[in-house]
Amino acid sequence: MSEELTYEQALEAFDERLRQLEDGKLSLEDTLKAVGEARKYLKICEAKLEAARGKIETRAAGASAPEADTEAGTEPAPAEGKLF
Repeated sequence: MSEELTYEQALEAFDERLRQLEDGKLSLEDTLKAVGEARKYLKICEAKLEAARGKIETRAAGASAPEADTEAGTEPAPAEGKLF
């Protein structure tokens, strides 16, 4: 259980712990252990999603900046109401 897991790996491990808990066949000790592990995997998933969200927001902000338009070789659109 580490941050080295991919999102998919952590999600699969989280789902497996939930299945074990839903089965209801674990001892109290094993239930507590499964809950603790599920929380760790959930935190990894949340961290991976937050990192992806940050990357998307950064790229979206960069793509909408006027400098990005001029770098791509296009002119930014004129301000509303101003043609010249």
